[in-house]
Amino acid sequence: MATDAKRPKTDDENWVLDPLKNFLQWCASVKLTLSDKVYLSKEGTVAEYGMLAKEDIEEGHVLFSIPREVLLHQATTKVKKVLEEGKKSLESASGWVPLLLGLLYEYTCPQSHWKPYLSLWPDFRTLDQPMFWSEEEREKLLKGTGIPEAVETDLKKLQDEYNNIVLPFMKSHPDLWDPEKHTLELYKSLVAFVMAYSFQEPDEDEEKEPNPPMMVPMADMLNHISKHNANLEYTPECLKMVSVRPIEKGEEVFNTYGQMANWQLLHMYGFAESFPTNSNDTADIQMSSVYKAAVQAAQSDADQKLLVDKWNMCEMEIVGEEGVFVFGQSGCLTYSELYTTLKVLSMTVQDFEVFRENEGWEEDEEDEDDQMEQALSFDGLLGLSAEWKRLLHAAAALTLDSYSEDVETDRRRLEELSSRERRALHVRYGQKSILQRLQQLTKKS
Repeated sequence: MATDAKRPKTDDENWVLDPLKNFLQWCASVKLTLSDKVYLSKEGTVAEYGMLAKEDIEEGHVLFSIPREVLLHQATTKVKKVLEEGKKSLESASGWVPLLLGLLYEYTCPQSHWKPYLSLWPDFRTLDQPMFWSEEEREKLLKGTGIPEAVETDLKKLQDEYNNIVLPFMKSHPDLWDPEKHTLELYKSLVAFVMAYSFQEPDEDEEKEPNPPMMVPMADMLNHISKHNANLEYTPECLKMVSVRPIEKGEEVFNTYGQMANWQLLHMYGFAESFPTNSNDTADIQMSSVYKAAVQAAQSDADQKLLVDKWNMCEMEIVGEEGVFVFGQSGCLTYSELYTTLKVLSMTVQDFEVFRENEGWEEDEEDEDDQMEQALSFDGLLGLSAEWKRLLHAAAALTLDSYSEDVETDRRRLEELSSRERRALHVRYGQKSILQRLQQLTKKS
């Protein structure tokens, strides 16, 4: 009688034992070509998987090429016909529902064409975006960063999307989906999977709706840093990962997910670059903090009334829906909105009346874009008027007060933290450092 040790292993057992080997065999079978100069590994990389250089690689080298039919999206999944027929009922604010329904089907289908690819994530436990943290943990570690609010919005939207769109659609196709198996919890994991691993093909026509996300096997194995050494290129036949600078033997190959601040990386992908390596890091100052800073200086009832009128004008005409002013490593990135806000808040009664009657400035009074950018760069802040500096200094102080701990405490704790604590700290510390620099450059002489 054959023993269990000699029994040939099933496909499922092989996928569990060596998912990376099975994935690479599948890649070869679907004509996904990998350069001989690179290899995938779980060792020597910054995350669970990554790509390393076997030898020196020159700029412009094609690291791998993926035929378009290998991509997993709503038009390639086995349930594409059903998704196309139900297109109208699957519309949502995210635009992700068709892909997510396709993933629900493919992820739980033993015969899925993408089984070797999806088996790289057997239970999604490696996904650790803040949406999987407890509410208490998010509040404790990420207060002031903007992430807890973004996560609350995400969780509410995905639950509404599942209950109001996905669940009714699945119930109308019981031969393809089963709510007992395709649960809200699995849907949440797949939303996180799409957040962290999907790609959106850029479209030159900015007037068009953005392209829906798609899963790109192999490309999603590469990790991100702001100073990346590879980039994904799109052609009609295939997608190619191409080196954008020379890569040395043993060096990790890094893609870019775009110009993303640490709070965005942690929110969407579950990681943050170590401070101060992220050249794209930013800190937000809420519009309301600038208003509170202005209130602190309004001494009389007349000043308060004028401030309310000015602020209503700023809210309606200048700042827009976001309600934040964004600062990067070199100064304010939303300089036009902030410059105009400061200018309005500093107006005399007479100047404001003229401004309001004219519904803005005359053309010859408008400030040049580069003038505003320079004035609100960190190099230009010292040249601002005392009133503008006071407003910015006070707004930065109010923003720093919104974090759970001060910047010095964060600095001392950097070496003694858990993984989640460390990632959260890199987000907080990066933001606070930008705000602290703003404070230093706008303090009273």
